[in-house]
Amino acid sequence: MIIRPIGERVLLKHQKREEITKGGIYIPESARQEKKEGFVIAVGTFEDGKELPLKKGDHVIYGGYQSDEIEIDGEKYLFVDFKDILATVEEE
Repeated sequence: MIIRPIGERVLLKHQKREEITKGGIYIPESARQEKKEGFVIAVGTFEDGKELPLKKGDHVIYGGYQSDEIEIDGEKYLFVDFKDILATVEEE
């Protein structure tokens, strides 16, 4: 199945916050804050047809309060407006 976002939208696979620290300590759900990070699965285009400056596989941080969640083959994905993408994350 191929999903192509229409307009200035980005399809993300949400990155969940870890339940256990690297040291093995369990973090209760009440203490975990939702991590607004994900990986780009697909991108739409600007109104004039130009490509958005993201590509599949980019690690991004997003904000905003509105996103549409869908489930495909048991995996959860989010449609996020491009304006809500705050930054890309690059490994050093």
